Amino acid sequence: MSVELANILAAREVIAGSVNRTPIVKDEPLSRQIGRSVYLKAECLQRSGSFKVRGAFNKISKLTEEERARGVTTGSAGNHAQAVALAATLNGLRSKIVLPVFAPLTKVVATRNFGAEVVLHGATFDEAVAHSREIEKEEGLTYIHAFDDEAIIAGQGTIGLEIAEDLKDVNVVVVPIGGGGLISGTAVAIKALLPNCRVIGVQAENVAAVPPSLSAGEPLLVDSKPSIADGIAVKRPGRLTLPIIADLVDEVVTVSEEEIAMGVFHCAQDCKLVVEGAGASSIAAILAGKVSFSESETACAVLAGGNIDGNLLARIIEQSLVRQGRYVIFRLLVQDRPGGLAAMLDHVAETGANVVEVFHQRAVWLAPLGRVGIEVILEVRDADHTAEVEKHLEQYGYHVERFKQGGWEE
Repeated sequence: MSVELANILAAREVIAGSVNRTPIVKDEPLSRQIGRSVYLKAECLQRSGSFKVRGAFNKISKLTEEERARGVTTGSAGNHAQAVALAATLNGLRSKIVLPVFAPLTKVVATRNFGAEVVLHGATFDEAVAHSREIEKEEGLTYIHAFDDEAIIAGQGTIGLEIAEDLKDVNVVVVPIGGGGLISGTAVAIKALLPNCRVIGVQAENVAAVPPSLSAGEPLLVDSKPSIADGIAVKRPGRLTLPIIADLVDEVVTVSEEEIAMGVFHCAQDCKLVVEGAGASSIAAILAGKVSFSESETACAVLAGGNIDGNLLARIIEQSLVRQGRYVIFRLLVQDRPGGLAAMLDHVAETGANVVEVFHQRAVWLAPLGRVGIEVILEVRDADHTAEVEKHLEQYGYHVERFKQGGWEE
């Protein structure tokens, strides 16, 4: 095998003092919900905002003087970019890094702030990588691969060491998969130290290259769709990582965009942790019932990163509140005269619901003359409170339609 426990133990010595030993915290709400102990490895609290700095620092620390003098480059969806920028700066190296044009602004800004020269090129991770390879040749820079490198894999594997040492009774470790560096290193460490522990990999349904690659016995390039889990949106796994996954990972599951969003929301709402889509895919798989447990098993989900754009996080939270019934959308007609809207809102206030947004709709709805269409978003306690608000409005003569997933219903 290309990476062994000894490599990971050596990597830990290299990165000590420069990389955080991140905490493992119990997910109390989810543990109560499923009747199993679930813990979270909070790599979202890591320097640079993700686990990637472990591998990047280990790799850059091993470069020769000639390689260091040339400076480094890489292509990344964002997290590896920040990690390489930080690791290069900590080691006194120049870095020039390519990110996709549509990379989250937070990741672009952070990469610059860590000291890198940033180039925006291509619409996808793969296109950014291809351009970074051109820069490597043109400028003679040393390339730092995001996942398909033994030193990178060994660095990421230090997560597995920490889990095995800090959570000795763990039976299942759930890990996101992009190119495979994180799960490969983690699996090597876990299987060496806790051989009876299962390792479960998670990919986004929209970019799931590992299952068909495992079936084919070689890395395959797959078609993809946009995903909020941009950190694991890798269309082909590595040639070094795939054999490790095949040998040591017990199962690979996929999660939908909605399930990933609920994972992000759960981390923010219930665990008080800001986690990006890729990082939350592990806990999303548990929330969605994609990972099976026996009664006595203890699980640990690796929250691989927290570099999520604030606007995306806000949209995810709002949509999740709608799905949970905490936000409700009503539309109704009110008298088109002074005080008509105020009267309706007074009736809403009587129920204890909170008005989030109000929209007037006149011509679009073809409302009867003398009336105006109102679309109102309300914050409510739960489904029973929604029914109470609806009934209260109807008692005052308003015909209420409610929006649910799939459309409006009367």
